[in-house]
Amino acid sequence: MYQALYRKWRPKTFDEVVGQEHITETLKNQIITGRLSHAYLFIGTRGTGKTTCAKILAKALNCQHPENGNPCCKCPACLGIEDGSILDVVEIDAASNNGVDNVRQLREEAVFSPVSVKKRVYIIDEVHMLSMAAFNALLKILEEPPEHLTFILATTELNKVPATILSRCQRHSFKRLDSEVITNHLEHVASCEGLKLEHDAAELIAGLAEGGMRDALSLLDQCSGAADITVDSVYSAMGLAGNRRTAKLLDYTVKRNTEAALELFDELWTDGKDPATLLGELNTLLRDCMMLSVAPRAGANLLSGRFDKEILAVFCKKLTKAELLCRINTVSDYLIKIRGARSPRLCVEMCLVALCDPSLTEGLDELRARVSRLEYDMANAPRVRYADDDEDYAPVEEIPYDEPPSRPSVEYDDDELDASQFAEYQPEDDLLDKGTSPVDLNPDAAPEAKDAPVDNALLWAEIIDKAEGSLPVGLIPILSDPTQARCEVSYDTMQLYVVPGFFYDMINKQDVLMRLRDAANDVTGRSLKIQLSELVSSDNKPTRTVDELKKFKEVRFI
Repeated sequence: MYQALYRKWRPKTFDEVVGQEHITETLKNQIITGRLSHAYLFIGTRGTGKTTCAKILAKALNCQHPENGNPCCKCPACLGIEDGSILDVVEIDAASNNGVDNVRQLREEAVFSPVSVKKRVYIIDEVHMLSMAAFNALLKILEEPPEHLTFILATTELNKVPATILSRCQRHSFKRLDSEVITNHLEHVASCEGLKLEHDAAELIAGLAEGGMRDALSLLDQCSGAADITVDSVYSAMGLAGNRRTAKLLDYTVKRNTEAALELFDELWTDGKDPATLLGELNTLLRDCMMLSVAPRAGANLLSGRFDKEILAVFCKKLTKAELLCRINTVSDYLIKIRGARSPRLCVEMCLVALCDPSLTEGLDELRARVSRLEYDMANAPRVRYADDDEDYAPVEEIPYDEPPSRPSVEYDDDELDASQFAEYQPEDDLLDKGTSPVDLNPDAAPEAKDAPVDNALLWAEIIDKAEGSLPVGLIPILSDPTQARCEVSYDTMQLYVVPGFFYDMINKQDVLMRLRDAANDVTGRSLKIQLSELVSSDNKPTRTVDELKKFKEVRFI
């Protein structure tokens, strides 16, 4: 029966663990000297060896014949722990056993002495998944465990483990493995398994593993179906776009060749490439370019390893740091949008359009990128020597005035349409021929250009006449009386003023206001929004004479 490579090549001793010597040497010394802790906490990302080292430590604690801190893997204790037949070593997945009842059961069993080995060991994987009540239940026995008991906790998220647990454990942090370490181990495994693995393919798999040896072995296992494991076969097996096509896609966006970029994406879409994965690869390429640009020497160690340094160097010359940062932010924004998008393909296409023409998404980042491009072009422009200059300048190539320096233009094939085949289109002239003002159809026009002088009284009379057939008869006299109702029409708003009280309540109804707005839209030919306010002025305040007030008994004059 075939066994997966990551299981077959799982280390059985501390010496077989790759890339975590700072931890394995410490644990070996503790086994040799006998200075053991009652609780260990292993921290690190997935696939870096936390659970593997926990099982090796459990074997070393119970090994009858340890060899320089390593388990012998030959005694009954080592063999029983390896095949899971010894029940004194228990491995618990906290993701599925995270309740307080599970921990209480563990606490009740832990007090009993081991049956077949020296130490009872509990390995709790993903310990951060325990509930707070479960942590509290574990705290007491973790603080004062029996002599025969050892806890080994493993987690990928240290921030979710309570401080009371952390303070009672000896912590060991597992680091991400270097790509070179993973590459060498993959080549060793491939040679032992009889696989033909190219060095470049091994480096690519190491980069895709992102520091995890288990992921690297799983990827190698996935690619093992090919007779020769090459870079292309890795990309094909992983369903990735490939470094060359990703670089080509970025190059099209730099040249602002939107058509070519969309055509290349269409090919990738047809080949079954995942849109989100494609944007992730594009962002990885931009990220590597940024690392190499800001740190030319130290940045080489920060690269993902998926792209050739020659390709990265070319893009570093073509793009300024601000332009790289702007493009990274753009792709990152679309990576967030694509998660909930109904059409991932459309999301990627809009991202490519935005990358080809940053002016479509003008913002602070785009402005910085444009300024940095201008500064770069000015700094690298040829200097002119004047007659009164004392300093000698190196001769520069003369640039004719009719060919000013510019950014790389789009290169079209010979069968593309010539510019002379396009007819000139003048929107203003076309609109004027139809008798329509361009200002009315231009939402970006200045407010003073939009707001032409309007006779509000005359316009209001026309609106009332238009709405007369659809409004209640009793409202028409009220609306026609300027002391009761007035109207002011601006470019997109009809402001209606009505005296407060009974008349205001009659007009402040949804159907009445909508009919007035519809009538105003028909008269003005615009889409207006209506606003109703109270009409309060000195003109429409009721005035009474003293003689009239004397008629009311409640009024007294002194």
